[in-house]
Amino acid sequence: MSDLPVIGITMGDPAGIGPEIIVKALGNRDIYGFCRPVVLGDSEVLSSTILKASQNMSLHTITSPSEAEAVPGRIDLLAISGLRDQAVLPGKPTVEGGNAMVEYVIKAVDMCMNGLLGAMVTCPISKVLMHRAGYLYDGHTQLIAHLTNTDAYVMMLAGERLRVALVTIHCALKDVPDILNMEMVYETIRITARALRDDFGLENPYIAVAALNPHAGEEGLFGSEEEEIISPAVGRARDNGLNVVGPFPSDTLFYKAASGQFDAVVAMYHDQGLIPLKLLHFSDAVNVTLGLPIIRTSVDHGTAYDIAGTWQADASSLKAAIKMAARMVKNRAESTGRGERVGNDRG
Repeated sequence: MSDLPVIGITMGDPAGIGPEIIVKALGNRDIYGFCRPVVLGDSEVLSSTILKASQNMSLHTITSPSEAEAVPGRIDLLAISGLRDQAVLPGKPTVEGGNAMVEYVIKAVDMCMNGLLGAMVTCPISKVLMHRAGYLYDGHTQLIAHLTNTDAYVMMLAGERLRVALVTIHCALKDVPDILNMEMVYETIRITARALRDDFGLENPYIAVAALNPHAGEEGLFGSEEEEIISPAVGRARDNGLNVVGPFPSDTLFYKAASGQFDAVVAMYHDQGLIPLKLLHFSDAVNVTLGLPIIRTSVDHGTAYDIAGTWQADASSLKAAIKMAARMVKNRAESTGRGERVGNDRG
């Protein structure tokens, strides 16, 4: 058991579905076969959730990740917060709970950076609540990037059939053409290729890049971004040894990618990439932040306050995120041992 990676799981907003999906996911014995899970959260919240679950599970408070033993039916907990009862009502977010959910993340990042955790998996938080608690970030990703001093990072959503990396993330659709530039597209390709090799174990990853406009611009008839921005970025990536092709019209590209022709797709904007991804992987997609010095995966859904406390939440995404994090720990260790990196050029 001591050879299994220690995976930290942050509880997310205590008023959301995070506690419930943790109890459901860790009720699966298979999880303990490939990692030692450690929850960073609140003892009272998890105790109450276990009681509601009516499962034969126990809570074991530890003081260090090294104490985790991967015992099925037992949740190892690092008690980061001690919330009052009125601060943890399901579906009723509070600023106190918001402060706690951010503290779980901060502590997990620190432990990953110091080698106490092999990876971190995050349960859902509220961006609005994060701001109300005084943390003015757009979400998990930006906070973690700040804590790890990372400037260049990429959001990827991944399932068994499709992986999609995004050049732009949360912005108005009308702003995408003005935001896009060749450097952004190239960096997204480079970071994605490097992660596919180091963290996903793909020796020579094959990446397809989506066009922005219909018919890939139709030689400039429907837009010039393909000729002026995307194609030059793809060319630069190929010149630097990356196995990348495109840009391709997205209406045909995602069918080919889902059929196994490519290892990942680089999409230009949020819904371009996530509509096909969620069509295939609505319940089991994993959000992965590429380019970080640590490994971070996440569930691909929100706090779901409307069903919190009703025991209706689906834990599939969390189970997939834990499994992916453990696999990434193994792959990154093997890649580091080989001394192999890909796409390091920034010139």
